Amino acid sequence: MRITEILEKMIVFSDGNIHDIDHFLRVWSYTKTIGEGEELDNRTQYLLEAAALVHDIACPLCREKYGNTNGKHQEEEGGPLVREFFAGTGLPEEDLEQLVFLVSHHHTLTGIDRADWQILVEADYIANASENGDSPEKIRNFMHKVARTDTGKRLMREVFCLGTGEE
Repeated sequence: MRITEILEKMIVFSDGNIHDIDHFLRVWSYTKTIGEGEELDNRTQYLLEAAALVHDIACPLCREKYGNTNGKHQEEEGGPLVREFFAGTGLPEEDLEQLVFLVSHHHTLTGIDRADWQILVEADYIANASENGDSPEKIRNFMHKVARTDTGKRLMREVFCLGTGEE
């Protein structure tokens, strides 16, 4: 399944929720940029971009079921929805497992031991920090404690006009 097909399918899945669509497009853009800047191999880059597009697939369900989109609920509910979303697409089981893992961990900031997971967390944070109006101090704290990629840190400095000083 091509990235553009996943993108179109997620737009349909979002049922006109412009906030959700705008968010996953921003996360995908940051993810693509960071992944390419970190020179991921083609397969990892593809799966990372696919995960970015579907990372919040559980948000509509969480709003209905819990009344909010708490990150832990998204992680708990996302896996089965990712499996359903990619059913019948011919995506290899190993790749599907990678996507399920990423969606099920995109709000888990500890224990990150994979480049794709790290990049998705950083990209989602950039989009969320922008949407939430996070303070420069909060952003610098994230950069210092969580961010690990050079490209992600550079993007954060540029997006949030933090200059080149210490994170």
